[in-house]
Amino acid sequence: MKIGCPTEIKAQEFRVGITPHAAREAVAHGHEVLMQSGAGVGAGFHDDDYSAAGAVIVDTAEEVFAKAEMIVKVKEPQPDERKMLREGQVLFTYLHLAPDPAQTRDLLESGCTAIAYETVTDRNGGLPLLAPMSEVAGKLAPQMGAWTLQKANGGRGVLMGGVPGVQPARVAVIGGGHVGTHAARVAAGMGADVTVLDRSLERMRYLDDAFSGLFKTRYASAGNNADLVAEADMVVGAVLIPGAAAPKLITRDQLSMMKPGAAIVDVAIDQGGCFETSRPTTHEDPIYEVDGIMHYCVANMPGAVARTATMALGNATMPFMLELADKGWRQACADNPHLLEGLNVHAGQLTYYAVGRALGIDVISPQKIVKG
Repeated sequence: MKIGCPTEIKAQEFRVGITPHAAREAVAHGHEVLMQSGAGVGAGFHDDDYSAAGAVIVDTAEEVFAKAEMIVKVKEPQPDERKMLREGQVLFTYLHLAPDPAQTRDLLESGCTAIAYETVTDRNGGLPLLAPMSEVAGKLAPQMGAWTLQKANGGRGVLMGGVPGVQPARVAVIGGGHVGTHAARVAAGMGADVTVLDRSLERMRYLDDAFSGLFKTRYASAGNNADLVAEADMVVGAVLIPGAAAPKLITRDQLSMMKPGAAIVDVAIDQGGCFETSRPTTHEDPIYEVDGIMHYCVANMPGAVARTATMALGNATMPFMLELADKGWRQACADNPHLLEGLNVHAGQLTYYAVGRALGIDVISPQKIVKG
């Protein structure tokens, strides 16, 4: 199979879909890897690294899309990239379709087969291709929130760990999954007073046991959410419903209860965000203010640490990429029900129910698609 990897063109996105190690593995499996020149530079990988791995370097994205049978990326295809997709071509990347009707429409019209990293599952019910980026984003969230809290950036001017005689910042993390756990761990490590809100008693017991009281846990009821948000200097939104739009947990009216200059970090912004006032921003212009509350809503947070993020993502995606290339997407999905969960679009039909519910589009069973 011809596997193509273009340079990411989303604003301030420095990651790359295929590492030199992954390219070498694909070539060893008998596949041809087409890398756009310079695609890996942002993550510290150069054309010579890919050439040494056996990949073919091509000059333009147009050439990659025209020649490749499967496109491997990091972020959702941008409008210009969607125009280059064609019927029968496989797209393997993050999609986040539920809050993005324009992208969904374009993918359906292209006729391509689109498999989303974020909905591929594992035998434990986890999301193995989302998990590494959730870990990276979770660890970045307190770091970015601490920067947002600085007075020069419009924040309250609160230091995360305080100093002797001055209390530390209060941080509320909504959601105790991969993102929330790593966010809480780093925020607590910075010396902040951290509380994680979650609805799963089992998950909260795990967090208490695993982290020995490093941070506190509270049940995520509407009342507890409101109380903690009102007390917080920083609120991290870390709620995920696989493939679906994120629930709006904090309304605009509730901003008036928050401390002036408090920081919101919405890690769920890829799925539409879990604050009513959230809208996507970029690393170039990451924060904005609503009713005196500073919002950090960068839609590709891991892109800030592109090398670490690329290597972590490549470790997770490579086995699935090889499976798709070795067997073809249909046989690979038929053999692997977890990979089948990643199928979101095929030949003009939507195949993921959570996206269909969010956008009001009819959905066909992915099992029916695979059976032909």
